[in-house]
Amino acid sequence: MHRIILILLLLLTAFNPIYAQDATSDEEVDQVAEQEEDSDAVLESLVVTGTRREARSVEDSPAPIDVLTSEDLLNQATLDLSDALRTVVPSYNVNTQPISDAATLVRPANLRGLSPDHTLVLVNGKRRHRAAVISFLGGGIADGAQGPDISVIPAIALKQVEVLRDGAASQYGSDAIAGVVNFILKDDPSGGSIEAQYGSTYAGDGDNYRFSANLGLPVTDQGFFNISAEFSETDATSRSVQRDDAAGLIAAGNLDVADPAQIWGQPNVNDDLKLFANFGVVFNDFVEMYAFGNYAEREVEGGFFFRNPNTRGGVFSNDNGATLLVGDLTPDGSGNCPTITVTNNVPDPDALALVSADPDCFVFNELFPGGFTPRFGGNLEDKSIVAGFRGVIPVGSGLSYDLSYSYGQNEVDFFINNTVNASLGPDTPTSFVPGGYTQTDNNFNIDFAYGIALESFGEYLSLAAGFEYREEEFEIFAGDPASFAIGPLAAPSAAFPVGQGFSSSSNGFGGFTTASAGANDQSNTAVYFDTELDVNSRLSFQGAIRFEDFDTFGSTTNYKFGGLFKATENLAFRSTYNTGFHAPTAGQANVTNITTAFSGTVLQDQGTIPLSSAAGQFISDFIVANGGERPTLGPEESDSFSIGAVFNVGNIDFTVDLYNIEVDDRISISEQQDFLFALQQTATQNNVSFDPNATTSQLLNALDNAGVLNSADFAGSEDLTSFGFFNNDFDTRTRGIDIVASTNHKFTDDSDTSFVMVWNYNDTDVTDRGNLGDTRLRQLEENLPSWRGTFTVTHNQGPWHALARANFFGSFFEAHLDSGDLPIEAGSEITLDLEIGRRIFDNFDISAGVSNLFDNFPDENPFAGVAGSRFPATAPGGFLGGVYYFRARYDFL
Repeated sequence: MHRIILILLLLLTAFNPIYAQDATSDEEVDQVAEQEEDSDAVLESLVVTGTRREARSVEDSPAPIDVLTSEDLLNQATLDLSDALRTVVPSYNVNTQPISDAATLVRPANLRGLSPDHTLVLVNGKRRHRAAVISFLGGGIADGAQGPDISVIPAIALKQVEVLRDGAASQYGSDAIAGVVNFILKDDPSGGSIEAQYGSTYAGDGDNYRFSANLGLPVTDQGFFNISAEFSETDATSRSVQRDDAAGLIAAGNLDVADPAQIWGQPNVNDDLKLFANFGVVFNDFVEMYAFGNYAEREVEGGFFFRNPNTRGGVFSNDNGATLLVGDLTPDGSGNCPTITVTNNVPDPDALALVSADPDCFVFNELFPGGFTPRFGGNLEDKSIVAGFRGVIPVGSGLSYDLSYSYGQNEVDFFINNTVNASLGPDTPTSFVPGGYTQTDNNFNIDFAYGIALESFGEYLSLAAGFEYREEEFEIFAGDPASFAIGPLAAPSAAFPVGQGFSSSSNGFGGFTTASAGANDQSNTAVYFDTELDVNSRLSFQGAIRFEDFDTFGSTTNYKFGGLFKATENLAFRSTYNTGFHAPTAGQANVTNITTAFSGTVLQDQGTIPLSSAAGQFISDFIVANGGERPTLGPEESDSFSIGAVFNVGNIDFTVDLYNIEVDDRISISEQQDFLFALQQTATQNNVSFDPNATTSQLLNALDNAGVLNSADFAGSEDLTSFGFFNNDFDTRTRGIDIVASTNHKFTDDSDTSFVMVWNYNDTDVTDRGNLGDTRLRQLEENLPSWRGTFTVTHNQGPWHALARANFFGSFFEAHLDSGDLPIEAGSEITLDLEIGRRIFDNFDISAGVSNLFDNFPDENPFAGVAGSRFPATAPGGFLGGVYYFRARYDFL
């Protein structure tokens, strides 16, 4: 169905006779191009982000704002909007996220090195809903973040993007600590474009294509309906080497092991459909109605970690490969199964043959003699609608209003294939649906603004005030029964109380149980007051204050002051100070998740549970009882200061901005708490006898029988030996500088060339480490490069256009596999992008380009043999190597 929708839109835009043009000459083509350039110049001079008054110029803003056109984002090799932003905004970071659990599906991005949910995302000035995905494995910086999914926005739908590089929580509410990204949709009542792009990597994998279209239609003579659609697919890549353990198995004669056994690269993205519509109509001088919304869906699938057929705990062995784990399939444990020893990577062939021939015995080597590597992914769906009325109250007062309602929902249905529920033995499926998450946001806003032309104490005063009610709900829905079942090879029973040591649930990503399924919500109300004063043509001030109250976490008040002073026509100074906050999301406060990750150099199941759960409160009490501080979960708080200058030297324009952002009580997933040890200590303190080798479930039952606790309260946690939870943990200070220099030059009468250099220096220090471990602390401080920069040259001459961009990524640190035992000190990297194109006829343009022309890669991973990753997985510029692409575009007026 989605393909049909896209084809219909493409046909409508291609053959609509109302807009068909016959601009066949180069002269006419050039005239169209010049009109578009003039329109872009107007767009770039006016912004609406960071102010409540009418649109103002970037130069008049007391805070730095980047303005990006749709072409800035489309004229790149990538099909992903987040990657495109990274290319043109150096303080914006996102990476590939291979084997990162749900973070592979919705990749966490950040501004100025802070958490992804420290950046507020708007569309047409309205808050964008969050994604359902929480980044449990976010490379340290993004661990636990839950931000919006901007990849659902097609670049062709955008008129411009405004990036406010300053805190704005007093203006917009929670999350606006690092800055605000505002996506402005096209609102043309006529015209449109069709675009097709194909690309691939130099290595020959990662083929990708995109078809997109935009169409503007009039609604009466005072309105518009503008719709955009995009359909794309991207093949997976592999930048892997064979793991050392897999190579050892092959050398020992196990030819069933894949080569490579584990894939590191970008995932498959299939059936990626994006639809966005924007509507507005003016009824009279006092009322305008507007609405916009989207629908998007895609399937993402990537790899997981290799399960070694000799050593994987809970599946193949429980003694690190000394013997294989043999299951007794008899109901009373009387199977008398032989022991299978493993010598030099080879299981005893005679004992293995005996087990295979005995219907009462079972080993998973029968199903997977070469081990297995799960394939994890999800089906994502995103939809939203915003509608409202705005205008001027018809009493001659000039008081403007904006009344709006927003609804947004993001849902992810997980799947995992090529894996097992080991406790089900030979009856296990190999494909599972572990359940999923849904995030639903509802917003109601009413805003008022009033401008006054002053006769004294200034020239112009803008006053604004408003009210917001926001509600969010996070829902977990259960997986299929096999994905969380505790099967006969694991479940304790009266006849066989110790179980058999096989792990339960779908291996790699356990299914959500019916006990953990359910919905949790929170709501908040806010009021704000905002003012801007133009003292004269050279001096202006800005102030804002906002009170916000959450039904779960209490209230907070935040404020902002800013000022701009134009010392001369060629020199201006600007500065802001603001406080901000980020409240925990309903998902962060209530999520349950079990995933497989490395602990040191060992693959283990790790859980995340709510701090408010029985197990969370048990650990919290245990920490206090042993002299620690009780974990809490509440809002983060920030203080930000920036100072900068805007000036020009000759015909070169410069902006230089320094910033300092301090964030206290940062929300984080705690270090893994040893649940099993805490239960053992509790049993000892209460004189409850137990087997030293007892499992979590057995200890819970023993403590229940002794009246110490109620094991039923711990449903969903009985399989965990350790877990983490969201809590307020540490403080940071982020300091940096942004430098932008730009100029234009005409080398010939019919040409125009622009030069833009953008540099960012960013440094984060942990000022209070709380309970952070050494590895996580260093990830926060060093995983992103301190220096990022781009230098871009664009040249237009007649029907020809060209672009050249140099990208610089500074040195960085990676704790490979999140392990401090595997430190990677990676050096800096420079890549070069090129594109050349020509407008041919009838507004038809073709382009060809390359990203990373010289096929550069980050420094190789010195620990590649541990898990097969040839390069650092968190490399800020990625590790795909060179990419080429071809694009064709047809514009009509």
